[in-house]
Amino acid sequence: MNNVTTIYFVGFHNPGKLNLFIFMLILMIYIVTICGNLLIVTLVFYSKTLQSPMYFFLSQLSISDIVLTTNIAPNMLNIVLHDQSSVSFSSCITQFYFFAFSEASGCLLLTVMSYDRYLAICSPLHYTSIMTHVLCIKLVLTSWVLSSFVGFVITLGICQLQFCGPNTIDHFYCDLYPLMELSCSDISTVKIESTLLSIPVLALPLLVIVVSYTYIVLAILKESSLSGRQKSFSTCSSHLTVVFIFYGTLTATYALPNEGHSKNISKILAFCTQYLLPF
Repeated sequence: MNNVTTIYFVGFHNPGKLNLFIFMLILMIYIVTICGNLLIVTLVFYSKTLQSPMYFFLSQLSISDIVLTTNIAPNMLNIVLHDQSSVSFSSCITQFYFFAFSEASGCLLLTVMSYDRYLAICSPLHYTSIMTHVLCIKLVLTSWVLSSFVGFVITLGICQLQFCGPNTIDHFYCDLYPLMELSCSDISTVKIESTLLSIPVLALPLLVIVVSYTYIVLAILKESSLSGRQKSFSTCSSHLTVVFIFYGTLTATYALPNEGHSKNISKILAFCTQYLLPF
């Protein structure tokens, strides 16, 4: 039986004098993030010079980040401005679903982009014949559908838990571990589900990225000219940087012990993951 109807957020443990500064900082970053992503999507859609698979995948990654930031940032701003905020339990579950969905889609789209770079650098003569418009659509649709499925399954697992007492989350949005901490029932099944689901959306994509870039690096090293190596590296360096930041912060967020000062570090890392995805 679920006795919890309202979820309260503690958010950041900061002095009241810094609230306005943090609020303005987050608001500015949020506006820049949304405007930047919308600009990317618009340019890719309307510009004929950007009609390539790489930019198409980039636009999809931007859409994923718009979903992520819009899902979290408004509530975060409310928490900072009022020191504490609350949402209904159903709203918290909805927020968690879209968070899980957007994080999973980010992982899968970064993987698709690494495959695109692998084909462009390692098989340039066959690139246009393999990476067709139809294949691009299929890869993106697969990423979105699989992300929706993962988000639905893990959210369904959370909904089957019982919440009968504590209703305060020491975070600024509804995440998996904070929600499980509130449950008064056995959470072992949800933990197993989340571990199993991390394989197709975290472990396997990361493996594909590592293998792809291993071949990419080997191909670049075989380039006879320095200018050729620099040109090849420039086409994938920005994507590789995003992969390192995204997976690094994501891993650190969920690998750190969830207690004491580590909670504050997890909040900062979660904040970084939220705003660094598209760039």
